[in-house]
Amino acid sequence: MKTSKDKKALEILKILKQLYPDATCSLTYNSPVQLLVATILSAQCTDERVNKVTPELFAKFPDAESFANADREVLETLIRSTGFYRNKAKNIQGACRKIVEDFNGNVPQTMEELLLLPGVARKTANVVLAHAFNINAGVTVDTHVKRLSQRLGLTKAIDPVKIEKDLMALLPQKDWENFSIRIIYHGRQICKARKPNCQECQLAFLCPFNG
Repeated sequence: MKTSKDKKALEILKILKQLYPDATCSLTYNSPVQLLVATILSAQCTDERVNKVTPELFAKFPDAESFANADREVLETLIRSTGFYRNKAKNIQGACRKIVEDFNGNVPQTMEELLLLPGVARKTANVVLAHAFNINAGVTVDTHVKRLSQRLGLTKAIDPVKIEKDLMALLPQKDWENFSIRIIYHGRQICKARKPNCQECQLAFLCPFNG
């Protein structure tokens, strides 16, 4: 039996699909490993900045083996502008070494295996599974998804894993990534962190934050 919160979540999803029919992952990549690397780089960094860095990065290191064998200083220099570059370089290289050693150079296609890779938590794994393999294993919870889900009254949780669990219970599995990617677009364009544009928001009538 659907609750009022279930119905609200489905209504929000319907409106988001209408508002952003062509929404897709905004990271630029040509393979699962490139998407994995780009997603790791996107932590605490805009996708726009990542997309400025990755053409040169992927030209030099096109696959898991080349990242695994990369000179760490060269890798750090190429990704410096994304922030936290030393830790990101360490995680990228560690993840790619494990991919080469344990997965025959191929990015694994299950949540359980992806979580074994250094620097990969559920957010990164969800992005890779959804956009590289068309597998909806969960809901990607970034800062936009967290903020809007709380404002819209879909969750009271603070922890991203608990937020994801709440959203997974409210939405059909086939739409888990649909919801996430579109609500990210809405967070960027309308429901911004410091100054949400409630007057222009087509979800306002469903939103307790607007009241």
